[in-house]
Amino acid sequence: MSNPAAAISTPGIARRLACAVYDLLLLAAVEVIATFPFLAVVGDASHGASRHLLQVYVLAVAGTYLVAFWTQGGQTLAMKTWGIRLVGPGAQPPGVALALKRYLLVVASLAIAGLGFLWAFVDRDEQFLHDRLAGTRLVDAALAPRENG
Repeated sequence: MSNPAAAISTPGIARRLACAVYDLLLLAAVEVIATFPFLAVVGDASHGASRHLLQVYVLAVAGTYLVAFWTQGGQTLAMKTWGIRLVGPGAQPPGVALALKRYLLVVASLAIAGLGFLWAFVDRDEQFLHDRLAGTRLVDAALAPRENG
């Protein structure tokens, strides 16, 4: 096969969705902690420009968290728990540009009522739409090759 990741087992949709929910719970905790210093500097962020700035900040914190984990071994803490690894071309963890592209597509998937996740039910390889578009893939970590180094 031209794509080594395609030959690797894809975890079931239910397992990947459960992992995503676990990731959201962990990310919520990270966001709560990260918001304290923001509010200490900016103050009330419930309206106006400070509210929009907080929204951008929250998206940036989430992106930093996810991109950092995806590029360093292809797994967030939740993905390690559920035995799932993110791979890009060559079945290796994605680089920063590819991980950032995937993150932006995940945000878009969530913004359209989660339709990017539901896409897996009609996709020929049961991939989420953001993975299909980014050129990434979620695979069974036990069967995926590990990053060299």
